[in-house]
Amino acid sequence: MIIHVKNLVKRYGDLVALDHLSLDIKEGEIFGLLGPNGSGKSTAINCILSLLNYDKGDVEIFGKKMTPDAYDLKRDIGIVMQNVAVFDELTVYENIDYFCGLYVRDRAERKRLVEEAVAFVELDQFRKFYPKKLSGGLLRRLNIACGIAHKPKLIILDEPTVAVDPQSRNKILEGIERLNAQGATIVYTSHYMEEVEQICSRIVIMDKGRIIASGTQEELKAMITLGEKITVEAFSIEEEQLHQLRELTGIVSVDHMDNRLVIKSDKGNNNLETVLEFLKSHQIGFGRIYSEMPTLNDVFLEITGKQLRD
Repeated sequence: MIIHVKNLVKRYGDLVALDHLSLDIKEGEIFGLLGPNGSGKSTAINCILSLLNYDKGDVEIFGKKMTPDAYDLKRDIGIVMQNVAVFDELTVYENIDYFCGLYVRDRAERKRLVEEAVAFVELDQFRKFYPKKLSGGLLRRLNIACGIAHKPKLIILDEPTVAVDPQSRNKILEGIERLNAQGATIVYTSHYMEEVEQICSRIVIMDKGRIIASGTQEELKAMITLGEKITVEAFSIEEEQLHQLRELTGIVSVDHMDNRLVIKSDKGNNNLETVLEFLKSHQIGFGRIYSEMPTLNDVFLEITGKQLRD
C-alpha cells in the first residue's frame, strides 16, 4: 500500500472531525476522495501528511510510519492544495525552480526537472511571466508544476480545477492522467463529479469524519436505489397526467418544470418504452427525449443527502 490509515481520530474540542477513519490506497491508483463540505476530507489529508496532530490512529506512507520529520518520505510526495501557493515576486520558472529546490539540491538535476515541469504543464512561453499576469487556468497549471517538479511517487491534488475555464480543466485532467501513466499514485479531491468519473479508478465518499461508501464507479452506482432517468422536452402536460405517470410500475418520481419532464425509475426498471407509449396515447406533444443511467452525482446526493452544507 502507498497509504495505510488505521483508526484515525481527530477532535477539535467536542467536534469529532475524523471518527476512526481507516483507509488504504494502492500503488498506481487515481484515488478519488469525496465528501460534502465539513465531511473531513481536508482534515484527513492534513493528518495523513502529518501537517496536523491527531488524537489516535496510525498513518503509514510507502510502508513507513509518517511523522512531521519524516523527510525521506516527504521527498517522494507532491502536494497541490486548493489555494494557489506561489510567490508573486518570482517568475513562473523561478517559482518552479524554488519548489523543486526544496527536494533536489543538485543544480544540473534540478534544471532538468524544472524544464520538464515547464514543458509538462505547457508554460514555456510564460516562463518569464509573474503570477499576477497569469490567467486563472495558467496559475493553476503553475501551482501543479510547483508540486510535481521533483517527480514524486505520490501526488495529492486538492480541488486543482476550481474556478478555471473548461479548456484549462481538460488540460489539467489530461496532465493528471499522464502523471499517473508515468507511475505516480494520485489522491484527488473535487466537487466536480464528472471529473472524478473521468479519471478516478477507485472512490471513497466521506461524511462526518467517516467513510460511508467506497468502491469503483460501478460498485458505488450499484449501492443506490435510483435506476434509469428519462428526460423529456414535454409540452402541455396536465397535472392529472403527471399523477398517472407517477402511478406507473417502477417509477420513483416525476417532475415537470419549464416544459422539462424528468422521470426517475428505481433500480432494475427501464421505462423508456413505457413512457413513450404513455406520451403518444395521451397525445402529449414532446420534443427531445433521452435516457441515462445513474451518475456519480446521483450516487453522491443519495448517499450524503440533498440538504445544503456550510
